[in-house]
Amino acid sequence: MTKATLGDVIYEFRHVGRMVKVSAIDPESLVEVSIVGDPRAGEEALKRAALDKLQYRLRRDGARGGT
Repeated sequence: MTKATLGDVIYEFRHVGRMVKVSAIDPESLVEVSIVGDPRAGEEALKRAALDKLQYRLRRDGARGGT
C-alpha cells in the first residue's frame, strides 16, 4: 500500500490481483471515492481518474446540500 498527498487530496493505492484500487480522499469534507484500474495506465492517469470522480462527488453533494 502506498499513500501520497497531492495538494488537498490524499491518494491511496492498493494492488488487488492484477488491478489497482485507487482511493482519493478530501481531508476537509472526509469524502472518499475509489476507482479500480489497470496499473499499466500509470500512477498519474489513475490519480487523475480518481480526482475527477472525487470532484464530481463533491459537486454533486454540494448541489444537494449534503455533507
